[in-house]
Amino acid sequence: MRFVMRLNTALSRYFPEQRVYLRTDRMTRYFRATPLFQVWAGGMISVLVVWMLIATSALMMNRISTQSENTRADVLQRTYETRLAELFAKLDQRTLEAQTAQQRFYVALEQISMQQSESLQAEEERRELETGLMIMQEKLQKAMAERDAAQGRSDSIPADIQNRIGSLETRLGSAEDMEDMLETLARALDDTVRQRDELEKIADDLVTRISEMEYGQRLAAQRNAQVYARLESAINVTLGPLERALRRSGIDTESLIEEMRKTYVGTGGPKGVLSVSTRDASILESNSSTRRIFERLDRVAVTSMAVKNLPLAFPVRGAYRHTSGFGYRRDPKTGGIRFHSGTDLAGARGTPIVATGDGVVSFAGRQGAYGMLVKIRHAQGFETFYAHLNAVRVKKGQRVSHGDRIGDMGASGRSTGVHLHYEVHLNGKALNPAKFMKAANDVF
Repeated sequence: MRFVMRLNTALSRYFPEQRVYLRTDRMTRYFRATPLFQVWAGGMISVLVVWMLIATSALMMNRISTQSENTRADVLQRTYETRLAELFAKLDQRTLEAQTAQQRFYVALEQISMQQSESLQAEEERRELETGLMIMQEKLQKAMAERDAAQGRSDSIPADIQNRIGSLETRLGSAEDMEDMLETLARALDDTVRQRDELEKIADDLVTRISEMEYGQRLAAQRNAQVYARLESAINVTLGPLERALRRSGIDTESLIEEMRKTYVGTGGPKGVLSVSTRDASILESNSSTRRIFERLDRVAVTSMAVKNLPLAFPVRGAYRHTSGFGYRRDPKTGGIRFHSGTDLAGARGTPIVATGDGVVSFAGRQGAYGMLVKIRHAQGFETFYAHLNAVRVKKGQRVSHGDRIGDMGASGRSTGVHLHYEVHLNGKALNPAKFMKAANDVF
């Protein structure tokens, strides 16, 4: 009490005692404000004012920060929507290019088949003409030999006549027979000469026709070379993005193609060689080019099946934004550092979720923190997870194809908002889904 009195006395020089009077009809009362009370009240009022200023500043800063974050979120959303529109435009363009290349390929393949048939038919005709020419030459040689033999016989006839005829009467009697024989021989020689001339004319015609056919075959070989070049270009347009996508995803392309050949025995076939004559180098060259084209086509078919069976696509069909990536991050629930085994793609509730590759549904239902979950088992030991769904549209054991709708985006399970949690596993080990989605840009 003494300390309080001394403190009041010391403060009275700066804060003199104040009194507040309250008067009624019957009495008068007053309230005395001591210097110590005045200092305490002033301090409390100052603290209250400072607290109000700080709280007001914090609220204003929070509101400004919220507005800035909303603005930034709107900008990011517009950016993502613009990027998504560009990706869809590229998808349509590449789809159109692939369809155009495929149409050109089928047209060129039909032309190759027709030209190959024509070449085989021309080769058969040429061989038949060669055979006919050889037969004609043999006949001509035989006819000329017969003509020479007849001429030899005609030259020896007078000597035989002189030796065999001993008398003039005999010579006169056989002269008529000799004249008949000579006339017969003359007619035979005329027929032989006429046949020789005809055979020589036929031989000349055959040589001319063979030259024309060889020229036509050279033209056909040039056309085949042009068609093969166009086919190679079309195949490269189709095969290049597929192999580039597989390389970006870190998959051994050659081993994958070999396994696909063993698994899908219904495609491809023996790499046989067309039966053609070995006497024509252009036919052999055409056959080699055809074999190479079919080998490349077989590779395109197998690679396309491999890409469709692997999770190389975007799981969200519609507008979305990337909210969290693969790896260690701060947990949105607890604030601690935890490993995030997938990628989060946020969007509107009910946004379609599609399968990123052909496969079989291994799980469909609710599972712990994943909420509503769909698992799809793909080829090569791949498996994809689609978590926090709002609805599941497939059943366990169901076979799905690339692009099939398997569910709707939601916020089930351990989730802070509407989004899709997407995971890619290889033989039980989680991989970064971003590289598979980036690889999809080269394919679709």
